[in-house]
Amino acid sequence: MINHKDILKDIKNMTSQLIRVGLSVKQNFPICESLPNQIYEVTYANMQDLSIALKNIKYEEIYDELESNNNFNIKMIDGALIQLLYKYQKKTLISHRLAFFPSPYLESFQNEPEIYEDDEIYADILEKNIMAVPIRFDYDPSAFKEIDHPKSHLTLGQFKNCRIPVSSPITPSLFISFILKLL
Repeated sequence: MINHKDILKDIKNMTSQLIRVGLSVKQNFPICESLPNQIYEVTYANMQDLSIALKNIKYEEIYDELESNNNFNIKMIDGALIQLLYKYQKKTLISHRLAFFPSPYLESFQNEPEIYEDDEIYADILEKNIMAVPIRFDYDPSAFKEIDHPKSHLTLGQFKNCRIPVSSPITPSLFISFILKLL
């Protein structure tokens, strides 16, 4: 895996690209905090407690809390929020949390439905049986428990014990690419 400086650069580049193509409407550029014991956290300015995302409350409340506190790296044009968080000790990745929180409101559809109604590319967002779910890629070897908690995993939805093992940590650009393919 690449070091914290490369991750920081990758997030900055991805953020700039999303702004350039008009997919990001609001953003908090990444920062790297140096902590004791040569710990480096790649986060974003004014990051706040993220435990709200794990609480047993309505998804809309989770989303609203994250959105109103600007607790994200990127807010997409459809209102989705993206968080990209990495933690290193020296040059070794010790954890990452990459999260996608789709908007429960589909802001642009509610404000301008005519844009979507005549365009086949957006037909799926109008379907009543389609539901966007939060997605999270986590990497944390210290939380590993055989069968119950893989070192690296994908979580779909807000299910506490829904961890799908993945082979390794992923880069910010790979995560963003994955998310864009879903949209």
